Amino acid sequence: MRVFHGFENLPSFRSPAATVGSYDGVHSGHRVLLDRIRREAAAVGGESIVLTFDPHPRVTLGTQERLRLLTSLEEKIYLLDRFGIDNLIVIPFDRAFSRIPSESFVKDYLIGKVGVKNLVVGFNHRFGHDKEGDYRLLNGLHDEFGFRVTEIEKQDVDAEKVSSTVIRRLIERGEMNKAARMLSHPYLLAGDVDCAGHIASGEALKLLPPPGEYPVRIEGRPGVLRITAKGTPELLRTAGKMPSGHILIEF
Repeated sequence: MRVFHGFENLPSFRSPAATVGSYDGVHSGHRVLLDRIRREAAAVGGESIVLTFDPHPRVTLGTQERLRLLTSLEEKIYLLDRFGIDNLIVIPFDRAFSRIPSESFVKDYLIGKVGVKNLVVGFNHRFGHDKEGDYRLLNGLHDEFGFRVTEIEKQDVDAEKVSSTVIRRLIERGEMNKAARMLSHPYLLAGDVDCAGHIASGEALKLLPPPGEYPVRIEGRPGVLRITAKGTPELLRTAGKMPSGHILIEF
């Protein structure tokens, strides 16, 4: 997967099928959209593209106190690559970008910079200044700008709507198995581990489960991770030699 930061120096994409969003967690609801753009792109010999934001818009705008993230940018890149996405465009999200009107975002960026031919959005997708853009607006623009737009209906797991908010609540309660079902993959923690097992995540806003011990896998091997009373992660033990350096942990 190719990763681009910002819209400068983008290549010319082949018949791009794209989706836009924070994609925090890259959960099972997101997977439906990702699978759709992969199919749309493959059908015409094109490329799949995800456009995401860093930092998370809620962090930049301060619209939610103490937002904790399900995925760091590193973890998000890992998951999108594993799911077979061709290209990722990471949009540096600042207050100036947040003030771009929704129609200008479509015209100047999705069409002007990326050349989107097929756009896939979730059922509750909002975008642009003050979240004024939605599926209805996109549907009104597709003839003018020559692209197709598809809206995907909401997704449920265990009769419960899948959303990043719901998954955050599960992890806050330590319900890691149910969180993994909604994610459609193990919850991830990427970081650097020292010889004592202390783990430093590169994402200060990373959400961790409550204090306790949790079964995990490190590079395919079983292990046990402890979240201390101070909320810091420590690798207690693992099969074989204790790893060091940069690792990816699966809950």
